[in-house]
Amino acid sequence: MIGLAAAYAFRHRQHTVTVIDRGPPGGECSRGNAGWVVPFLSGPLPAPGLGLRSLGWMLRRDSPLHVDLRALPGLAPWLWRFWRHCNARDYAHGLEAVATLNGATMRLFDAWAADGVAFEMHQSGLLVVFLDRAHAPEAMVDFAALEDLGYAVPKLLTGDALRAIEPDLSEQVTGGFLVESERHVRPESLTAGLARRVEELGVTVRSGVGVLGAVGGGRVIRALRTSEGELAADRFLIAAGAWSGRLAATMGAALPVEAGKGYSITVADPALSLRRPLYFGEAKIGVSPFRNSVRVAGTMELSGMNTRLHVRRLAALRRSAERYLRVRPAWERGEEWVGLRAITPDGLPLIGRLPGYDNVYVATGHGMLGVTLAPATAELVADLMDGCTDDVAASFDPARFARRT
Repeated sequence: MIGLAAAYAFRHRQHTVTVIDRGPPGGECSRGNAGWVVPFLSGPLPAPGLGLRSLGWMLRRDSPLHVDLRALPGLAPWLWRFWRHCNARDYAHGLEAVATLNGATMRLFDAWAADGVAFEMHQSGLLVVFLDRAHAPEAMVDFAALEDLGYAVPKLLTGDALRAIEPDLSEQVTGGFLVESERHVRPESLTAGLARRVEELGVTVRSGVGVLGAVGGGRVIRALRTSEGELAADRFLIAAGAWSGRLAATMGAALPVEAGKGYSITVADPALSLRRPLYFGEAKIGVSPFRNSVRVAGTMELSGMNTRLHVRRLAALRRSAERYLRVRPAWERGEEWVGLRAITPDGLPLIGRLPGYDNVYVATGHGMLGVTLAPATAELVADLMDGCTDDVAASFDPARFARRT
């Protein structure tokens, strides 16, 4: 998603652009996620209190955040940095930075659609619901920091009021609120639409090509060594999601990007006719209604770079979702999926120059906001690569980890 969005932005600035992808564009984490466009959820993943709470979750396979103990030795240094960011100061800084970056999100999505990027998009808001309505006010705290984006604090709703809006919610739901401005897209339709549009604009898209290393000396890369030979360019962008750290390593650079595994189940189920996307607050699960199907997505699993699909995690996803829904989805007809989100220790994306290089840039680490932040990230990294400065860019500078003690 991020790489295609960047290619689109570069081409609109009249650059000659080549996209290299080891698989089909959009075939990894962009394919099976919930597709939310939600500036409301700009808060970074490491939140105050999450450090202690996650220790209790670690050993539970049905928890929203699970750390595989077999991967713990390799993850320990990264987790230590993550837990250090679970404080109010870092969270407030991250929320402000991401919310500022999100300021142009809706306008940019509309511009894509107007320019001929064909994709499925819905503008029906986001309904946030809880089994225990006492949790709803806690989830609304971030709205105070989002006033500059035009957000007003939504009205708290009872379970009956929520069921009037969304009849397929179960009687166990007791409270929540509606964020009317949010949207959602079918992410695989968006990546397909972006891929088609950039090719129409003259971008070269080379699928099935692996990057093996770089050619150059000092701080400048002249070309990439690929599975199909060398590819020369003036500037390079690493936008490979969870694999970005490995690509950077081929150039001798280190990026603190880990893989956060997420799961989804997509069900073509006419019995479940949701009107808008739902966020199940306690379970940290999202549900997105698309044309002719519904996708249930969630969980964050830290188990290293693998796409093993664990049936216990999927079972927990189904079990949790059923508590919030009146109608049981036809899970047996569902398509099960797992993908790797790129996450950083402070929960903020890495957008900017790769440390140690003058002509290599990075756009990765968007966690669960890859779809939301894709167009704004593309514009920001295009500005940076064209030599423009931006005050918000400092918060996402990849060099911030090298500076932090």
